[in-house]
Amino acid sequence: MNNIQSYTNDAVTLLKTLISIESFSRSEEKAADVMESFLLEKGFQTNRKGNNIWIKSTNWDIEKPVILLNSHIDTVKPSSKWTYDPFLPTEEGDVLYGLGSNDAGGPLVSLMSTFFLLSEKEQPFNFIFAATAEEEVSGVNGVASILEELGPIDLGIVGEPTQMHMAIAEKGLLVLDCEAKGKAGHAARDEGDNAIYKALKDIEWFRTFKFPKVSELFGPVKMTVSQINAGVQHNVVPDTCKFVVDVRVNEYYSNVEAAKIISENVDCEAIPRSTRLNSSRISMDHPVVQRGIKLGREYYGSPTTSDQALMNFTTLKIGPGDSARSHTADEFIKISEIKEGIKLYYQLINDLELR
Repeated sequence: MNNIQSYTNDAVTLLKTLISIESFSRSEEKAADVMESFLLEKGFQTNRKGNNIWIKSTNWDIEKPVILLNSHIDTVKPSSKWTYDPFLPTEEGDVLYGLGSNDAGGPLVSLMSTFFLLSEKEQPFNFIFAATAEEEVSGVNGVASILEELGPIDLGIVGEPTQMHMAIAEKGLLVLDCEAKGKAGHAARDEGDNAIYKALKDIEWFRTFKFPKVSELFGPVKMTVSQINAGVQHNVVPDTCKFVVDVRVNEYYSNVEAAKIISENVDCEAIPRSTRLNSSRISMDHPVVQRGIKLGREYYGSPTTSDQALMNFTTLKIGPGDSARSHTADEFIKISEIKEGIKLYYQLINDLELR
């Protein structure tokens, strides 16, 4: 790894270019163009679908397992509280300010550099680097749209700012649109069937029910009624009451399993907006986790979702930067964090035996 400083310099140069490009979710074309051009200049054959770019290791061997190195090129929109120009990469000492620098530009360019380092020698695995779109909105045209083309994956390294500690589990997200139905009537007479009263019974169930499987990392599945709407005027018994439930699913349930348990216990309609954002967990005995522990990396359960939720294979979320800086004004990454990220990614993955 004698040339790690050279890779760090290239990574920071690329990151500055990406910061200067508006790359909001679903509008990442220019950032994808930059990534593709950069990888082509480095001599790699690129693959592209929409705004997703990926490259594969040379001398691909179908007998070897496959590791995916993945992070995203899209950003949220900047808040009005920025004191720096969010699209002007500003370097002050060790700190690089700019929109997307931390989430997830730092992890993105660090994983890319790790791919370059891994390519310098024969590895006991095939590997793919993918820079993908729409992560911030869990979009259908992001990483999920290319997984079939990538083929079977044995391990995914998902680049997000975790201070290079290991997120070995991630909560799932299930949003339910619920509706209790009654019958309209005049409030002055004993008429109708009040949908609000029917909804209250189910709302109380959401408040008090405990899923049997409790996570040592996350605790129980958490359900929160977050919105409610009913009634048209004061003297009409409402015939419908709609409410929304936010469900944070621990790693012991899939979203489909959680939705089934809920539907079996409530009288109202409870329709999931999506079941795509599932919880995940990697075994503590997995070789990559054990190596991370030997490297002094801590492990934890992540309450935030990422593209990890869309991957139906074993994954580990880890990357330089700090999640606390994500989506904040004056977002930044430290250049030293990028250098350390490249070093630790390489130490984590190099010569890793998966089979």
